[in-house]
Amino acid sequence: MIESVQEIQSKRIERIGTHSHIRGLGLNESGEARNAASEGMVGQKNARKAAGLIIEMVKEGKIAGRGILLAGEPGTGKTAIAMGIAHGLGAEAAFTSIAGSEIYSHEMSKTEALTQSIRRSIAVRIKEETEMIEGEVVEIQIDRPATGSGSKVGKLTLKTTDMETVYDLGSKMIDALTKEKVTSGDVITIDKATGKISRLGRSFTRSKDFEVMGSNVKFVQCPEGELQKRREVVHTVNLHEIDVINSRSQGFMALFSGDTGEIKPEVREQINIKVAEWREEGKAEIVPGVLFIDEVHMLDIECFSFLNQSMESDLSPILIMASNRGITKIRGTDQESPHGIPIDLLDRLLIIPTVPYSKEEIHQILKIRCDEEDVEMSAEGLDVLTKMGVDTSLRYAIQMITSSALVCAQRKGSDVQPQDIAKVYSLFVDVQRSTEFLKEYTDSFMFSERQDVQMKDSE
Repeated sequence: MIESVQEIQSKRIERIGTHSHIRGLGLNESGEARNAASEGMVGQKNARKAAGLIIEMVKEGKIAGRGILLAGEPGTGKTAIAMGIAHGLGAEAAFTSIAGSEIYSHEMSKTEALTQSIRRSIAVRIKEETEMIEGEVVEIQIDRPATGSGSKVGKLTLKTTDMETVYDLGSKMIDALTKEKVTSGDVITIDKATGKISRLGRSFTRSKDFEVMGSNVKFVQCPEGELQKRREVVHTVNLHEIDVINSRSQGFMALFSGDTGEIKPEVREQINIKVAEWREEGKAEIVPGVLFIDEVHMLDIECFSFLNQSMESDLSPILIMASNRGITKIRGTDQESPHGIPIDLLDRLLIIPTVPYSKEEIHQILKIRCDEEDVEMSAEGLDVLTKMGVDTSLRYAIQMITSSALVCAQRKGSDVQPQDIAKVYSLFVDVQRSTEFLKEYTDSFMFSERQDVQMKDSE
């Protein structure tokens, strides 16, 4: 009996984040916000323009020891602007994003958690010179012992446009060349200190040779000048990584374990002294990044005092905070303050306000999210979602996109129609309808504070 074999194809699952459509701030060359949706950003023109100025000041190093507060009601794009700033600073800039509640842990103190986040946001570019051998492979000769045992020896002929040299190879170099699949006609580099071989591509002189090659083969020019060259290599690490490497017995492997624990202040002081020496000698460059603290009102008075002091340090990143609170109590005290932040810290901050989105801007944002989530939305369905975003909230309307698409798929439709959204709207309630439900059935719920207040009033 022959059993049929069914081939099961593995499906790649792609996660789509809340702000995965953000590519930047959407500013033109003069720093003005573009009118149309650009780089995923819609509306908030003044806030985006202010964030663009912050990026310029960060790049020029003129905003050390200061902070920015993004203040606005929920769903007005505060986190999106922070993500746009991160994209604007580039890949090399250290950008650390945390929530205000993340620092509360039994494993380490609050100030230690903040210190680690601050030092993650400060990058160090370490420069070092290394000797490299770069050339085109002319010939590789490998001699294997006739007995089958013993070390392999060989010769490697490299050339540039000006010279040609033959190098003797040991067994380790032969294994490295074999691993990289280096053949004659390849352009390679060899690090003399580590012996690492890097294959840059095929030489243009071999481009017309009759040989089988894939479409991804890269052709490069034959190197010029000397075979041996001195090259400056730049390594970018953050201060927290240096702290972990120097405070743990397993060295850099501790970075992969995730359990960094508390780091002694003495270790950090020695690292700061060493980094300062490298700066004086020109071997290293400090690149202050950005520490973004979302829901900053969740921090308590001790954390605010620590941040106030750390902003005065020479090794201080740019501090960007976001809050959706009005005048509320500072956590850990009975005092009220704007945004739940002490007045002395607020005085140090540049405050960027965000305003509610208009109906047209909500329509643009929902259209962008439909494209990001790969949902075919009809024009009528998009109008219904827009009205829903105006009447309830933008976040609720965005959450309706994927669920409506699933309902559309169940009825085998080609695009999402208003009836699909209406079905999902009847299944999932928004905050306003949930509040009305609670008011109507207050007596049926346990431990209702509103019910207790009514009983006290009646007494």
